[in-house]
Amino acid sequence: MSGKESETAILFVGISLLLGIASRQLLKGTRVPYTVALLIIGIALGSIEYGTHHHLGKIGDGIRLWANIDPDLLLAVFLPGLLFESSFSMEVHQIKKCMAQMLLLAGPGVILSTFLLGAALKLIFPYNWSWTTSLLLGALLGATDPVAVVAHLKELGASKKLSTIIEGESVMNDGIAIVIFQLFFRMATGSGMKWAALVKFLAQVSLGAVGIGIAFGLASVLWLKFVFNDTVIEITLTLAMSYIAYFTAQEWLDVSGVLTVMTLGMFYAAVARTAFTGDGQQSLHHFWEMVAYIANTLIFILSGVVIAESVLGNTTTFKSHEYSWGYLILLYVFVQISRIAMVAVLYPCLRYFGYGLDWREATVLVWSGLRGAVSLSLSLSVKRSSDSSSYISPETGILFVFFTGGIVFLTLVLNGSTTQFILQFLDLDKLSAAKRRILNYTKYEMMNKALEVFGDFGDDEELGPADWPTVKKYIASLSDVEGEKTHPHTQSDSDDKLDVMNLEDIRIRFLNGVQAAYWKMLEEGRITQNIANVVMQSVDEALDLVYQAPLSDWKCVKANVHFPNYYKFLQIRLFPQKLVTYFIVERLESACYICSAFLRAHRISRRQLHGFIGDSEVASTVFGESETEGEEAKQFLEDVRVAFPQVLHVLKTRQVTYSVIKHLSDYVQNLEKVGLLEKKEIIHLHDAVQIDLKKLLRNPPLVKNPKSHDLVSVNPLLGALPPTTRDALLGSTKLTMKIRGSTLYKEGSMPNGIWVILNGVVVWASKSIRNKHSLHPTFTHGSSLGLYEVVNGRPYICDMITDSMVLCFFIKAEKVLALLSSDPAIEDFFWKESATVLSKILLPQLFEKVPMQEVRALVAEKSTMSRYPVEESIEVPHHFIGLLLEGHIKGQGIQEELIESPAALMPLYGDTNKQESDISVGIESASFLHRASCYQVEPGTRVVMLNIAAYEVHRSLVPHTKDHLTRFKSSDHEGLMSWPDQCYKPTQPHEHPIAETNEHANNLSVRAMQLSMYGSMIEDDAGTSAQDFPENK
Repeated sequence: MSGKESETAILFVGISLLLGIASRQLLKGTRVPYTVALLIIGIALGSIEYGTHHHLGKIGDGIRLWANIDPDLLLAVFLPGLLFESSFSMEVHQIKKCMAQMLLLAGPGVILSTFLLGAALKLIFPYNWSWTTSLLLGALLGATDPVAVVAHLKELGASKKLSTIIEGESVMNDGIAIVIFQLFFRMATGSGMKWAALVKFLAQVSLGAVGIGIAFGLASVLWLKFVFNDTVIEITLTLAMSYIAYFTAQEWLDVSGVLTVMTLGMFYAAVARTAFTGDGQQSLHHFWEMVAYIANTLIFILSGVVIAESVLGNTTTFKSHEYSWGYLILLYVFVQISRIAMVAVLYPCLRYFGYGLDWREATVLVWSGLRGAVSLSLSLSVKRSSDSSSYISPETGILFVFFTGGIVFLTLVLNGSTTQFILQFLDLDKLSAAKRRILNYTKYEMMNKALEVFGDFGDDEELGPADWPTVKKYIASLSDVEGEKTHPHTQSDSDDKLDVMNLEDIRIRFLNGVQAAYWKMLEEGRITQNIANVVMQSVDEALDLVYQAPLSDWKCVKANVHFPNYYKFLQIRLFPQKLVTYFIVERLESACYICSAFLRAHRISRRQLHGFIGDSEVASTVFGESETEGEEAKQFLEDVRVAFPQVLHVLKTRQVTYSVIKHLSDYVQNLEKVGLLEKKEIIHLHDAVQIDLKKLLRNPPLVKNPKSHDLVSVNPLLGALPPTTRDALLGSTKLTMKIRGSTLYKEGSMPNGIWVILNGVVVWASKSIRNKHSLHPTFTHGSSLGLYEVVNGRPYICDMITDSMVLCFFIKAEKVLALLSSDPAIEDFFWKESATVLSKILLPQLFEKVPMQEVRALVAEKSTMSRYPVEESIEVPHHFIGLLLEGHIKGQGIQEELIESPAALMPLYGDTNKQESDISVGIESASFLHRASCYQVEPGTRVVMLNIAAYEVHRSLVPHTKDHLTRFKSSDHEGLMSWPDQCYKPTQPHEHPIAETNEHANNLSVRAMQLSMYGSMIEDDAGTSAQDFPENK
């Protein structure tokens, strides 16, 4: 090819892409697939170049160059990318479920279609072809084309199940059709083949292709393990592997390149999908979508050109066969009949296997049998061979191209452009009643979000205010949101099946949320790629069962979680503990991560779904199923915690270390984005962080269990106290270990002490505090339970039950009370500490999702506590919530009532501030929450005012929104890199000769906050007692 020819060839590519872009843009929103338009454009270009005297100049030269391209080269250039993108984008669990159906259609189905079409060509058509030649054309036309089908289905929006069957069939049976084509082509060109050789050939071409695809997949996955955070290399590796695998199979090993690439893509989808995370995965999918789009555009325009050339470039042949156009129409009819017969014969099996197939879906399956560029390329190879073959005449080669091109045109234009109407006619494109209700409900939530955004942008110092009615006029998607919002789970008397539909729908949404949480955990470094594959596959399999049974994703991961009984013998002191830890960690690591990820993902999904859909009986049922699913995971972690507590400590250390390094990497990249660091500085920091991350992944650390005195020194309550005071408080107190299910104290009983949680999980429950907003009523390490009741001298307000093995201290009430009377600052500090626990119990819809250290930060830095010595009137300011800790008050406003502690106090907002009035929606029915214009306090009343504006919690209190509490950052600890450089130091007498009690108490609260956030990083200047506390199990 000369330089001028190369230029014209590239010019044709550029013009084709421009025409493809224009077609896609113009046809967007219409029912005409853009691939049909591309084929017609190609025919038009070919007709102008070959059928008229008005040649297209250099564009025409490019058309002629591409029209005469080697058909094998055409397939080699376009097919690997298209096949890989198609098979890689399939969902593995659906492939598994539909595999039997796809194999039936691709195996017996293609063979049946080939013989039916071959028989029709031999017996009805007047060309006097041999059986092998007729079957050769039958093999060309017997299989659907993945290039045409995949591009078409992506535009139709058909159901995922139907799309998987049709797309999987087209990818598989195209590979099998090429194998059958090669078989009959050898026979038609005089290469005889005995039965033994035939079986060997079919096995070698098909099974060999699968083996080569798996081999390339394994090699590339192993390679990816050594690629670290390099998206360019990851994407390039997938591209290179798809083409090298195709050429290796097709040219060097003489097996099916199509089946090889298909196997490679499916292997990636099954095994290597989690190897690409975050931006890398998104970039990978965007890249392959672009490759598929470019390949589709070029191949369909080129197909149109080839069809035009085959007709207009061989006019003498069609003069001798003047009825060829009529026979083309007849052949199209036979193609449809053979497709109908094939689906009809296989329908009983198709209906039984996989997801099943009803008659409506079978109709779409028949009508979606498109033919495309693969069939056309194979016909061109027959035409090229006919020029030098004594078995196939040149006239037969021309007719092959004519009939194949005609069928490609007719199936794409007639079937392709009308499939959407078939889907509509059969009601296969309609949403279910449950989905329509969710959709309508979501529109109201979108309106709330729009109003929220308008509130943020509506007023501007530079440009001035905006008008909501004017803005809303330009938001057409919200124009039909009128009337009263209806909850999607409100069932009408006329629709008895709606509850079942709602239940199935919510299960699907819940599991989708679980899978999204797994992806997030993978990006954060909480789980590895192998574990992500296991847990995500469990969700995929559970999605298939939501219509038959409750949530069942735990069953799919259960096989990977087991705790052999013989491990317990390793607790004997005869074995070196370091060796035991190493042995056990390596064997229990995967199971522990699976269980913790499972529980965390379910918890996140419950919160998100509750935040979106609110309270309903259907949602509560699914939440109950989720809790039941997690019981075995909790029990496994409990067994590990009891037998080998060091294992969980090692795994958590690894996980946190990885997460911190990942956040450091993100922080460095963000510094570059905002322009604070230059490229050279970024490279230096980024390389340093990446080295740390590589070391962590290749040599995970083994750490020792912390000593009991270390746990005490970092506990927010105990560690904030001066060491002498702390030792006096603990005295002879023993470190206690409580097994799961132990009751720490019961509601209504008189307080005999407090429980300081050093490790483990405790759940609370109450009969008097009925709050349906609590989805995960737990307390973890750092909590001081029962402190409020002890300092207030009233019965326990709820039950506290351990939900895992808990390591804790029990401190008797008399010791706590003696300490209160000795120092007013400690008394105030204890009251504030009790407020952190009380806020989570009284206001779970506000504080349940917030980590304890952030609640403690709010109480320490953004709240005020007052004790009123005389009777007076107080108001709760806007964006504040008051916690009545001690005493009685009387509300004034709509309804005057006597309020006893504990209680949550809110201001009574007027109608002048819609946003503020929404704060109390969703919690107003709680008996412990009160609203009034002002409150009359009695002497001795103690109230903590929480400044929720600092947290921006007014958004999270609006009902059924997905907004989460904004992470609190104090001015002293703002930003990722703001480590506690200026931690609490004891007040020096010469600096502050007169120390206020409140200031001292606040210093204790600030230190407790710092210990909660940074743990052992906070220094204890006075020194920490090295006393080890005995355990009491």
